[in-house]
Amino acid sequence: MSRIGKNPVEIPSGVTLEVNEGVITVKGKLGQLTQEFSDVTVKVEDGQVIVERSSDHKDHRAKHGLYRSLISNMINGVSNGFTKELELVGVGYRASNQGQKLDLALGFSHNIVLEIAPEVKLETVSEKGKNPIVKLTSHDKQLLGQVAAKIRGFRRPEPYKGKGVKFVGEVLRRKAGKSA
Repeated sequence: MSRIGKNPVEIPSGVTLEVNEGVITVKGKLGQLTQEFSDVTVKVEDGQVIVERSSDHKDHRAKHGLYRSLISNMINGVSNGFTKELELVGVGYRASNQGQKLDLALGFSHNIVLEIAPEVKLETVSEKGKNPIVKLTSHDKQLLGQVAAKIRGFRRPEPYKGKGVKFVGEVLRRKAGKSA
């Protein structure tokens, strides 16, 4: 049996969870999320969500842990939320925002302007002597990761000087360069 899938998910106070014909809906103080599911049964008992699979088929075993993790992330998202921070490392790299529009200067001939989804809260921090930071906050972990990956994809960190857009706390594998 899946070690992740068999663990029950606690439902904190202030979070409501509904299961209707293959669709699970989670509502909390930060928003509402829905997820379709198949090949598993979802039960709500005693303030816990229990995910069970119908057979030992390879597909069903794979989806058992997947849907348990998705439900756990949904519950955590609507109650606490998720945050990702991106750091712009490089001379002249800047970030600013006006509402949901992110304006990035990443060493290209033009600035990159990106419209961020309304579910994601955007904040930019620019202090003198420090690298600019883009803070993304949302209740939807999948959307947050997708937006962060899109921003990071504009200028991935390179292995020689470490210039580019990286996650705060990310450790980059560095290379020695020509002299080695």
